[in-house]
Amino acid sequence: MNINVVYFARYREALDTDGEKLEGTFATLDEVRQALVEKGGSYAVLAEQNLMCARNEDLCKLDEPVVDGDVVAFFPPVTGG
Repeated sequence: MNINVVYFARYREALDTDGEKLEGTFATLDEVRQALVEKGGSYAVLAEQNLMCARNEDLCKLDEPVVDGDVVAFFPPVTGG
């Protein structure tokens, strides 16, 4: 399975990339996230409990199923004032 992962805001800055391709077997967005966190180093930022995510440009939760070719995005919570 190939998943395209996109990072936004401070995740993009922490990882020094706006995205990457990830190969593996994943059932949910959380499994994608865990595979990234297991890379170690700056990927630890994705272990945050309140991160936001999207699948194919639709906001979703970490239990969202993924399929081959999906585009998954991770971004920090949005705050406003």
